[in-house]
Amino acid sequence: MRKYKINGGIPLSGAVDISGAKNAVVAILPAALLADEPCRIENIPIIKDVTTSLLLLESLGAQVTRIDDHTVEIDPTTVNTCSVDDELARNMRASYYFIGALLGKRGSARVPMPGGCWFGERPMDLHLKGFRALGAEVTPQEDGFIEVECDQLMGNSIYLDTVSVGATVNIMLAAVKAMGMTVIENAAKEPHIVDLANFLNTMGADIRGAGTDVIKIRGTQYLHSATYSIIPDQIEAGTYMAAAVATRGDVLIRNVIPKHLESISAKLVEMGAWVEEMDDAVRVRCNGPLQHCNIKTMPHPGFPTDMQPQIAVVLCTAEGVSHIAEGIWENRFRYTEELLRMGANIEVRGSTATITGVPQLKAASVMSMDLRAGAAMVIAGLAAEGTTEIGNIRYIERGYENIIEKLTRLGADITMIEVPDEE
Repeated sequence: MRKYKINGGIPLSGAVDISGAKNAVVAILPAALLADEPCRIENIPIIKDVTTSLLLLESLGAQVTRIDDHTVEIDPTTVNTCSVDDELARNMRASYYFIGALLGKRGSARVPMPGGCWFGERPMDLHLKGFRALGAEVTPQEDGFIEVECDQLMGNSIYLDTVSVGATVNIMLAAVKAMGMTVIENAAKEPHIVDLANFLNTMGADIRGAGTDVIKIRGTQYLHSATYSIIPDQIEAGTYMAAAVATRGDVLIRNVIPKHLESISAKLVEMGAWVEEMDDAVRVRCNGPLQHCNIKTMPHPGFPTDMQPQIAVVLCTAEGVSHIAEGIWENRFRYTEELLRMGANIEVRGSTATITGVPQLKAASVMSMDLRAGAAMVIAGLAAEGTTEIGNIRYIERGYENIIEKLTRLGADITMIEVPDEE
C-alpha cells in the first residue's frame, strides 16, 4: 500500500504550472467519439481518470495514439460496439458521459452505473429525462447497466429541474447530431461546459450559449477533424492557492485563467491573503494571521463544491469562527473526521460545518476519503506541525498530475512511501 509522507510546517514558495482541467477532459474525450474523422487533443493531464477514459475509448474500438504525455490522437471511425466495459467504467464517475456520446454517434448505448468518489447520492434522473426528451428509450437493467436507444434523435426543449453539470454535458453530447434544435434551460455554466462546447464547435457543431443558463444546439450530421487544447484546471489551481495560504507561503501559479478563480480569490482575500492577478497567472501569498469567513458552495460562478474541503483546511487556523454551507452534495463533510485527528475544531450539522480556528494543526495518520478530500489532507499535512501520513492516495491520483513533484519544487517535504497492507 502506498502513502504520502509529509513533514509539515514549511511555507511553500516558488512557481507551479497548472495542468489541463480534469473536469473538462473527462467530457471531451468521450465527445471525440462523435467526430467522423480523427481528432487531436492537447494539454491532457497525466491522471488516472484520463488513463481510464482512453482505455474505455480503446475498448469501444477507437484507435488511440499517444503523441506525447499531454497529447493524444483519437480515431473514432473504427468504433464497433455500444457497450462500455463494466470494470473500467466503475473506476470513474464521468464514465456516464459515454452514454450521451454513444447515443449521439450510434443511436445506442449500454453503460454501467458509474463509480468514482462517493459523497452522497447522485442520481441520473436528469440525464435520462434529457435522453427521453430527445426521443430515446431508456431501459435500466437488473445487472446495473443502463441501455439507451433511438433510431433518430430529435431536438427538443429540455428544462433541468436543478442545475446539473453531468446532465448538461450528457444532453449536449446526445443532441449534437440530433435533427433540429435542442434548447437546454437552467443549464450548468461551469468553465468545462464552455470548453466542451468549444471543442465540439471546433469540429463543426453548432452550439451557442454555453456559459449561460440557456444552451442552444442545432444538430449537425457531420463533424470533421480538429486539434484542441484543454483549458487549465480551475480546481488544481485553487488547491495550490489554498496550500500557499495554509502554509503562509508565496506561490506564483501559472497557466491559469484568472477569471475562473475569482470566487476562490475573493474568499482568500477576505481571509487576509494577498492575491495578484496577471494575464495567465496568479500570485498568492500570506505571512500573517487569517480571519474567519463564511462560505456557501454553489453552481458556477459561485464558490465551487470541489474546493470546499481545501478551503476548510485554510479556515482551520483562521482566527474566530467560520461557517461552510454545502449547497451541492449532502455528504461532503466526511473528511472533517480526519481533520479532527489533526487537532482541528469542526462541528458538522447537516449541510453546514462550523470551524473554530486553532493556532496550529498537528500531524497525524489520516485517510483520503475522496479526490478533493485527499487534496485537503495534503494541504493539512503541509501546514501541520510534524510528520503526516496519508492513505488511500489513489483518490488523489485520479485528479492531480505529478502532485509530489510540483509540491517538492515549491519546497515541500513530501514523499511516497510503501507500507505493509496490514497497516
